[in-house]
Amino acid sequence: MARIAVTGAGMGAMATAARLAVAGHRVTVYERSATYGGAVGRFERDGFSFDTGPGLLHLPAVYRDLFVKTGKRPLEECAELIQVDPAARHLMADGAGVTLPGASRGGVAAVLDRAFGAGSGDRWNAVLGRARDAWDATRRPLLEEPLRPDWRVLGRDPYPALRGSGLLRRRPPTLAEMAGRELGGPLATLLEAMVLGHGADPRTAPAAAAVLAYMEQTFGSWYVRGGLRELATAVYERCRERKVEFCFGAPVREVLEHDGRAAGVLLEDGTRVAADAVVCGADPRGLLVPLLPGARPWPADSVPPRTEALSRSTLFLALRGPRPGDAVHRTVVHSRGTRPVTVLRPDDPATRPDADHEAVTVSAACTVAGTPDAELLAAAERAVPGLRERLLWQEARTPADIAQDTGAVDGAVPPPALAGAGGRMLYPANATALPGLYLAGGWAHPGGGLAHAGMTGALVAGLIVEGAGFRGSR
Repeated sequence: MARIAVTGAGMGAMATAARLAVAGHRVTVYERSATYGGAVGRFERDGFSFDTGPGLLHLPAVYRDLFVKTGKRPLEECAELIQVDPAARHLMADGAGVTLPGASRGGVAAVLDRAFGAGSGDRWNAVLGRARDAWDATRRPLLEEPLRPDWRVLGRDPYPALRGSGLLRRRPPTLAEMAGRELGGPLATLLEAMVLGHGADPRTAPAAAAVLAYMEQTFGSWYVRGGLRELATAVYERCRERKVEFCFGAPVREVLEHDGRAAGVLLEDGTRVAADAVVCGADPRGLLVPLLPGARPWPADSVPPRTEALSRSTLFLALRGPRPGDAVHRTVVHSRGTRPVTVLRPDDPATRPDADHEAVTVSAACTVAGTPDAELLAAAERAVPGLRERLLWQEARTPADIAQDTGAVDGAVPPPALAGAGGRMLYPANATALPGLYLAGGWAHPGGGLAHAGMTGALVAGLIVEGAGFRGSR
């Protein structure tokens, strides 16, 4: 039985801790804040409740597998998952609106034909069909196995862009360029918004980013009753069931080294904790590892740490009056010249004091400067008629708040790893240059998002339990 120290109590870190504990190791988690979950937090006021991180889950199979592998009670007995249908309503900049059904290829095509003209659905399905090819080519190396040593082969974009565009003669196209060429008009806007919703910038992301839209449309979007914080609670409780120990208010200053391998952690208060292996579940850009080049845990030939990542600005809105019966869970509001704004209106009694009130979350991807509250509120008004008359109070959450809560540099929110772009959309490998030190969570392979961060648990646990030869579950 090895002693494992885990830094951070985010979703990837806890998924790793649970799997290692089941394998018979003694695991202790050191978290800088007073609670678990990392970015998956909760804000409560006056009987209203809001998720401070992601509001929807994609690829729930990742967490179903975690619960199957770590205990007798399946995920559905620990948290109530609800598939969101319709998947989203889009309000276009010109005032047009389109409501897309959930996880229905034919249904989406029919809606697009009615909204934007005959043939629109076929063009959309053709692009997502090519995205499926990219998904099939990259699913295993990007999700199901540790980052390969020859990771540069993943720098080639697997999306089979149409011939004749001229883009391939210069360079592989970005997602925005591909969408403009193969879809154009409002269909391109829809695709770009779906990619941006996962934190990837369509202007710099490769065409392979279309796999994010394919993943969402194919596997659906899921809400957890009580909010996504309930998923974090379920994972935390599973860790506790497996005898994982948690030390809150215990920031880690650096990783200790002895005889050329990780030997524990040094806490901010000066406490030295011995361990046989260390798992960093936080942003590794702030992780000090003495005796390594640059005092960082990646060798010269590894994937460099990500520097391109958007943050998120959010408004929590407490409204008087009941949620209308025809309201949709998610509305994406498009405006010319600005990034789309997402408005979430869950039909969930746990988020409001009573049936005569409603909790609404408004958010947009942004730079470290943030998005003005007035811009978010104006977009929300388009999605929620009469909003200002119903507004009791609003609470803003900025990139600085995310940085404070999660420790991520500049409050950045990591998107999932993607093939293409010369490898710029990849993340450092889970095994580092220092033996015994591993990276988990959204800042390590295979990147951010609840599903991808959760996958790091299976990868890191596999590397620790089975050794460097581990290549993922078959």
